[in-house]
Amino acid sequence: MSDEFKFPQTGFVRLNQILAPVGPIPVSKSSWWAGVKEGRFPQPQKLGPRTTVWRAEDIRALYENGAS
Repeated sequence: MSDEFKFPQTGFVRLNQILAPVGPIPVSKSSWWAGVKEGRFPQPQKLGPRTTVWRAEDIRALYENGAS
């Protein structure tokens, strides 16, 4: 996949950067959270009570391997 989304190589990303149309993963929020719960998608990290992030490397590996 090309880097058409300008997705970061490293660091943390928020959910709105992950899901389409902005991000590379074409699923709804509810499907994403179900996938996280089932272990199909990477586990998030909490930075604060209202801040949830994922490692950019984990998300990049997910869409580069075609696992979405």
